[in-house]
Amino acid sequence: MTPLADLARAMFTAAVDAVRPAALMRRLAFLAEGVAFQELTMAPRGQLVLVALGKAAPGLTAAFLARCRRRPEQLFVLAPHGVPSSPEVEPFMHRGAHPLPDEAGERAAGQLLDLLAGLDPSDGVVLLLSGGSSALLARPLPGIERQQVVAVTQALLRDGAPIHELNAVRKHLLAATGGRLAAICPAPILTLALSDVPGDDLATIASGPTVADPTTFADASMVLERRGVAERFPDLAAFFARGARGDLAESPKPGDPALGRSRVALLGSSREALEAAAEVAAAAGLTPVTLTRTYRGEARAVGEALGALACQVDPAAPRALLAAGETTVTVRGAGRGGRNLEAALAAAATLHSRPGRCVLFAGSDGVDGTSPAAGAVVDGDTLRRAAQRGQDAERALADNNSWGFFEGSPEVIVTGPTGTNVADVAFVLVAGGQRVFVPAVDRRAGLPLEGGACRYPRQTKKPT
Repeated sequence: MTPLADLARAMFTAAVDAVRPAALMRRLAFLAEGVAFQELTMAPRGQLVLVALGKAAPGLTAAFLARCRRRPEQLFVLAPHGVPSSPEVEPFMHRGAHPLPDEAGERAAGQLLDLLAGLDPSDGVVLLLSGGSSALLARPLPGIERQQVVAVTQALLRDGAPIHELNAVRKHLLAATGGRLAAICPAPILTLALSDVPGDDLATIASGPTVADPTTFADASMVLERRGVAERFPDLAAFFARGARGDLAESPKPGDPALGRSRVALLGSSREALEAAAEVAAAAGLTPVTLTRTYRGEARAVGEALGALACQVDPAAPRALLAAGETTVTVRGAGRGGRNLEAALAAAATLHSRPGRCVLFAGSDGVDGTSPAAGAVVDGDTLRRAAQRGQDAERALADNNSWGFFEGSPEVIVTGPTGTNVADVAFVLVAGGQRVFVPAVDRRAGLPLEGGACRYPRQTKKPT
């Protein structure tokens, strides 16, 4: 791989580091009685209860406990299986499956609902919320079985349903989503959310357990129809129809007094991640440009589009184009992979034989679909190197086998779970011409790093 690809990896590292729990907790003010964030304060006369949900939950809890002045009287942490936790946090850990709910998640969600329902109005809850919580809060509504939730979730994922459609369904199947977690709690709740969704919609992050739900049973029914799965799930279609007729209680809507004790704020998002990546790119001599934080659509289409964009940028003027969002994959094959690997593979096909360019797609949580990778960084030689390993890009795309294509390659990015989650990031780097050697600077200490770095000289217009 090229120094340009190494730069893309360094940008990804900086992006993830910027939204790790320790960095996020520095944004809070820890008081003798509790905690404050922006204009919101949680300093209860009764118990202080700390709840953390999602892929970043163990790290957020550890960082909170390391800085807090008032230790919470009760702690409850729920994260996916396999996400590591510190010895201090482990006694309070509960686990469940992601993205398909399991029995452990159902049991943990029931315990959490019982905990919050039993609090006193003088108590106060700080909820540290991160992506992945929708599947973890696996307690179904009365009349629904968990296996039904699993089956319809799997069907919608395979069909490439975007997150807002998937969550509209889950909010009307699960007992702790769509504002219901806050509605059941008599104590005030301060939710600090780490966004993993395009647009940072607080009602979409983790299916909005403490936020008013703008979707309805009718919306959930329309998703099943739109995705062509209503006939496969007649019991769920009938359940949604009952809700649409008013025979079932809707999720709390905007203005519902049951949510009057709930306050929600955005703790972090892809914005901070892209800003950190841009700093690294600028230090290397590339001009950073943020394209969007809301890209979405079919993974291979987005990969092709960014690959084509890389081919159009003039390499004489070094650029780093940055984006964040979340794609989907319509599964038609039997291969193994994820949305970032599939997007990177599609980009590689577009970049074939074009020097001075690379494209990175990676998940900030370190997990990409059914693969052990976070994503990949590809360039104009990716297909040539793959052919030497006996891999064919067209065949891999047809079988949704992006991991089979990238496994063991220099392109693949494997981090393991990062302990954070702000959706996916994509970088398009274009820089031709002569590189010069300059010291790399540690942004925290302001000191040169051993080894230095390659820098692409900025282009200036000649006088006319």
